Amino acid sequence: MRSPVMLLIRLYWGWEFFLAGKGKLSDLSKPAEYFASLGIPFPHAQAALAASVACFGGLLLLLGLASRLFSIPLMILLTVAYGTADLDALRAIFSDPDKLTGAAEFLFLFAVVIVFVCGPGAFSLDALLARYFRRKDDRL
Repeated sequence: MRSPVMLLIRLYWGWEFFLAGKGKLSDLSKPAEYFASLGIPFPHAQAALAASVACFGGLLLLLGLASRLFSIPLMILLTVAYGTADLDALRAIFSDPDKLTGAAEFLFLFAVVIVFVCGPGAFSLDALLARYFRRKDDRL
């Protein structure tokens, strides 16, 4: 049951990451303004970086390609989002855990951590490539 569940997680959250990143990339002025209001240095460049990581990371999750590897920048992105946009929720981790788990970033982060820990599953390009290279090594 792990592989079908991982496929569903990857498809749903990969699509969500892709849409979020694509939306930001289509009009970088809004996220750049928001980043500037949070005091993030180089807000336009940071907005472009965050949007690109979300958009292309989402596509890679959808495909199951380099899933564990690309989960790392996605986890960093979401941790920074918590630390800047939802610092109150992060500070309330022990006093009010519902505030932390109710934040928008939580489910995105949770999904990425699951993919990082469990891998993309058998229904992924990662698994397909692994099978291909194993067969190729067996022939040698």
